[in-house]
Amino acid sequence: MAPSHVLKCCQRVLAWVPVVFIALVVAWSYYAYVVELCAFTITSTGEKVVYLVVFHLSFVMFVWSYWKTIFTSPASPSDEFCLSKSDKEEYEREERPESQQDILRRAAKDLPIYTTTASRAIRYCDRCQLIKPDRCHHCSACDLCILKMDHHCPWVNNCVGFSNYKFFLLFLLYSLLYCLFVAATVLQYFIKFWTLCRRKSAENCPKNDLPDSHAKFHVLFLFFVAAMFFISVLSLFSYHCWLVSKNRSTIEAFRAPTFRNGPDKNGFSLGCSKNLKEVFGDEKKYWFLPVFTSLGDGCNFPTRLVIMDPEQLTVSSQNEPTKSSGANQPFPARPLSESQNRLLDNESQWVEDGSEEENVKSGAKKHVIVSLES
Repeated sequence: MAPSHVLKCCQRVLAWVPVVFIALVVAWSYYAYVVELCAFTITSTGEKVVYLVVFHLSFVMFVWSYWKTIFTSPASPSDEFCLSKSDKEEYEREERPESQQDILRRAAKDLPIYTTTASRAIRYCDRCQLIKPDRCHHCSACDLCILKMDHHCPWVNNCVGFSNYKFFLLFLLYSLLYCLFVAATVLQYFIKFWTLCRRKSAENCPKNDLPDSHAKFHVLFLFFVAAMFFISVLSLFSYHCWLVSKNRSTIEAFRAPTFRNGPDKNGFSLGCSKNLKEVFGDEKKYWFLPVFTSLGDGCNFPTRLVIMDPEQLTVSSQNEPTKSSGANQPFPARPLSESQNRLLDNESQWVEDGSEEENVKSGAKKHVIVSLES
């Protein structure tokens, strides 16, 4: 028991190494830019003031968003997704997977669940002992089920999901702006210092060249580090911008969620505009601030559900895009009613009312785009 406890403590300590590394690099960049460049190298007062003002604005937003990404606790499913005591005992007594699935179907009947496993089973986490909401996954590093999990990021030592995905995107954005500004403003002094370093003697330097001081090493490395981080973060930020526009997580980009009709990579996409609002909120004035404004509760999401009709699906998706649920529906704030939870309705026990069952069956024969109702 003791060695295992020590091992876990060591893992927790080591998990902070990437964060400490980033913090040290940022702290050094602040010193190199403010002290070595602006205080000791730049002679123009006006240039100093402009550089320092813009630098501190980008620096504060970068640190603020990074801090929020690290220290915002990942959101976990609410208690309504946990099995009741009797269902849990019954589930643990059963040994046959079919019987266990019957128990889970009964428990999930009133929950807003629209996705299944690849084998069409209810998504259940044995570790957390709860029915997984849509887009929820278990993180082995955090040992928790995370709502709308995107990935576990070692550079923030946290799981990126529903509670902090906006902060993560802003962290990438402001780190890009920070590196771009530093690299752009340092470039002219980098060139001068680089030229100075290549001189064989100070006598060969042009008249107005910078003095050969220790500041040159900070400026040279500052440009290299800023350019390197800018290039590396740019691809990651571009990829996540694409994910947001499609309303997908990193996990869903690699493995499409499975609906009643089968895997559908665009099942949660509501159109680019609504996809952005789902992450950043309705009020655009808060979009670029690291404050939580994402829509919904993370447990249920509006989705575009299509009952497959091979002859009509392609035509309707091109000619009737405004009839999809994503175009008109509001974002649900509460779990959906049983009558709306029909995606998993492959068996009769999911529908108690005979007329509802008949409507579902008749709808499966025609082309239907099912909308979530608030």
